[in-house]
Amino acid sequence: MNFKNKNTSTYNKYPSIELKGLADHHYEGWQAILEKINHHKNELQKEHLIIGIECYTGVLLDEIKENFFAINADQIYFASHYFKTETAIDALVYPDVTDDQVFGYLTRLHIIDFFDLERLAFIKQEISEKTGITIIIGTGAFLLAKPDILIYADMPRWEGQLRFRRNEVSNLGVNNHLFKASLQYKRAYFVDWRVCDRLKKQVYTNCDYFLETVNPGLPKMITAKAMTEGFREAISRPFRVVPFFDPGPWGGQWMKEVCGLDPRQENYAWCFDCVPEENSLIFSFDDRTFELPALNLVFAHPSQLLGEAVHARFGDEFPIRFDFLDTMDGGSLSLQVHPATEYIQEHFGMHYTQDESYYILDAKEDAVVYLGLKEDINSGKLIDELKEAQHTKLFEAEKHVNKWSAKKHDHFLIPAGTIHCSGKNCMVLEISATPYIFTFKLWDWGRVGLDGLPRPINIEHGKKNIRWERTTQWVEKNLVNNTKQIATGEGWVEESTGLHQSQFIETRRHWFTGKVSHNTNGGVNVLCLVAGNEVVVESPDNAFEPFVVRYAETFIVPAAVGEYSIKPNAPLRENEKYATMKAFVR
Repeated sequence: MNFKNKNTSTYNKYPSIELKGLADHHYEGWQAILEKINHHKNELQKEHLIIGIECYTGVLLDEIKENFFAINADQIYFASHYFKTETAIDALVYPDVTDDQVFGYLTRLHIIDFFDLERLAFIKQEISEKTGITIIIGTGAFLLAKPDILIYADMPRWEGQLRFRRNEVSNLGVNNHLFKASLQYKRAYFVDWRVCDRLKKQVYTNCDYFLETVNPGLPKMITAKAMTEGFREAISRPFRVVPFFDPGPWGGQWMKEVCGLDPRQENYAWCFDCVPEENSLIFSFDDRTFELPALNLVFAHPSQLLGEAVHARFGDEFPIRFDFLDTMDGGSLSLQVHPATEYIQEHFGMHYTQDESYYILDAKEDAVVYLGLKEDINSGKLIDELKEAQHTKLFEAEKHVNKWSAKKHDHFLIPAGTIHCSGKNCMVLEISATPYIFTFKLWDWGRVGLDGLPRPINIEHGKKNIRWERTTQWVEKNLVNNTKQIATGEGWVEESTGLHQSQFIETRRHWFTGKVSHNTNGGVNVLCLVAGNEVVVESPDNAFEPFVVRYAETFIVPAAVGEYSIKPNAPLRENEKYATMKAFVR
């Protein structure tokens, strides 16, 4: 390998949004946090003062309980004590969790559904008759009483997944921390996160403080004013979310060097560089930071971030996803297909599907992408052989599926229903719609996952969604390097590279040696620097400070920004060209 010298990697793994003049709204460590709460408590001077600590699912409650005991409350309540029994909660969520290993149904439940209503009514009455200081802790604390001081203890979904893997936390309302992490994740994806997000949106504007709980023993807290100002800053300028990296059975070596990752790890398969549903945002206060779920920004300012039309179409969901798939010196992804819109709506409760594309950021000479079916495909024979392969561990993918040579800067479009996967020795920038778990694996090359067990195969779902007419000639015409020049100017060329007309995302590639003008045109833009070392993003009227982006970094330009420009931030070498890939909703 010699992708890039890892010792000189400039990729920023911890981007932040600087908040000036708000350092005194940031508190670090339990001593500083509790001193602030005590001061606030003393200022209110109420005969009965209620402090609520509302918690996102996955927060380590024991640490919060242990430290808030120091406030010397007259009574402390835990919201989970008034939940239904675990048996009742399991029955409640079963229709959405199902028996499937991977898939469920997006729940319509709310936090109130988890409570025993008789016990809840009793404790609400009891609390209302108390005097002194009452503390209420846990998910749903807000339902027990209206707090005089409300603190929200938050955590990004990615950290929750890591805690599942370490057997540290359980799903909402039950004690199942020793369960298989993938099953906990599925239950969180389809139930817990949806329930807690609905509650979060209900209470967020009432909060006085926000508590970061990402790093146990190192809590941080900011005021509602700091959070509000942080959101306002974010929607007025380009920004990056915090990427996270994960190994996989097919993972490669490219990101280790280019992104400056731990070389001791066996591989890295994924980088989720722009998935606000799971990524974090970091606000910086001088030399201190505060990490929060990026999804909170989507909830707080959907129209300014996404644009009016995108918000009206998708609600407070971020519909565009950029991530990396690294198979350099690794293996092929599973052969797979994504569901049709009507199928994902009917079977999983998701209102749009996982259309995507593979932009080849880098490749070796033997790199390939599997895409579409052969002209003489026999659908029955393909499905029979896939089923048989689950026992024999043998399947000739090339007999049924096209194998396309892949080179740097190729773009393969993958509308839902198209059978596909990246082969080995590709570095893929995946540009896709956000529903990111709805992949029907058809063949996984006879291997096992990192846990030593076979990964679930979904042939029954898959065969109902394969578009059998998407064969060689159609794929070559419609899905492989469907590139058209759109415009040119001094020192730049703009190209449309897709996506397919059935997909809602449009992608544009700009090659440039000088400044390129862009406009969000009322919709959110997501971009990645795919060629060149470093660029600077600027506002024509200095509405935001110049924003530096380095090779392979993905960044978001909120709809509210409007006009912006991008130019190289260093002298160009001879014959050097820079390039960005931009995605937006049509």
